[in-house]
Amino acid sequence: METVNIHQAKTHLSRLIQQALQGHPFIIAKAGKPLVKVEAVSSEPMSVKRFGMMKGLISVPDNFDALGREEIERQFGLDH
Repeated sequence: METVNIHQAKTHLSRLIQQALQGHPFIIAKAGKPLVKVEAVSSEPMSVKRFGMMKGLISVPDNFDALGREEIERQFGLDH
């Protein structure tokens, strides 16, 4: 298991985290004394939330773009 000092961990944190996610935990040490072990919480990749995840759960009225139009036009002096 790789041991890195705090400065190395800060400098190379992204790379070290990627290694931990791939099953290679590491230890962070200070003055050669091990302080913490960093390992992946789960070996499964994190799920990514996608746009549209609420599809079918909400509905948008057909006249959505026109909602409040009269009030907006009145407030901005756009009355016709």
